[in-house]
Amino acid sequence: MVAVVTQPDRPAHRGQRLTLPPVKQRAIKSGLPVLQPSRLREPGWPEHLREFGADVAVVIAFGQILPRSVLDVPKRGSINVHASLLPRYRGAAPIAWAIMRGETETGITTMQMDEGMDTGAMLLRAPTPIGADETAGELSERLAALGADVLIETLARLDRLTPVPQRHEEATLAPRLTKTDGDLDWARPARDLVNVVRGCNPWPGAATSSATEKFSIWRATAVATGTLGSPGTLVPHGGELTIATGDGGVLPLEVQPENRRRMTWAEYLRGARLAAGARLS
Repeated sequence: MVAVVTQPDRPAHRGQRLTLPPVKQRAIKSGLPVLQPSRLREPGWPEHLREFGADVAVVIAFGQILPRSVLDVPKRGSINVHASLLPRYRGAAPIAWAIMRGETETGITTMQMDEGMDTGAMLLRAPTPIGADETAGELSERLAALGADVLIETLARLDRLTPVPQRHEEATLAPRLTKTDGDLDWARPARDLVNVVRGCNPWPGAATSSATEKFSIWRATAVATGTLGSPGTLVPHGGELTIATGDGGVLPLEVQPENRRRMTWAEYLRGARLAAGARLS
């Protein structure tokens, strides 16, 4: 490895102290040169990168669409490790959107990079099932390890792999999440809402509101027993209070009121003094 390119140091944590990206911290420990351009489209960067004489560049979650002048610097081009089975879920948040849309399988794809957003020819694909209760954070950890293995295999077989063009007509998009993507519409089916809870964990969190406060739901399960009541209403079911949805109910397991710790649903109900018939928006 001849150099590492990562994002600039940025303020983070309490006090907004200038913080080194984790990739930079690891590179420094390994004694590797670190480059931190604010934008690789700025003049001079292709020439600077060319000075390292790299055979190939590996790009993982860099957060910028790289220009052709940068992609073509390495002799063997640039390879991207993407956390979905392309052409499905192109974009910044493939893990979250795959879960939120109810997919049961995802994986890793390595590809030759071009100037599009995850549109390059594919080199290797490795599928993996998505657990029924798996969150985006949990799946991210698994795909990080899988992605490392697929990358190593891709580089080892680079001379023998035949790039396969993507079928662009089958592409789906996975845009960057916003804070409102976790807002829960209780008129939707219960399983869809649980998928939103899973896909928005750890960020931005699935959110709803009682008459007095907003709170996040971090884990939940679907109760598929037919319509229980008006969507958003707390209704008794099996000795617990379930939130009625368009086709059944959602039973929260772990919730968090604003500016407070996470807690069980039962703990929250006791403190919030919510009872059957209460309505969530």
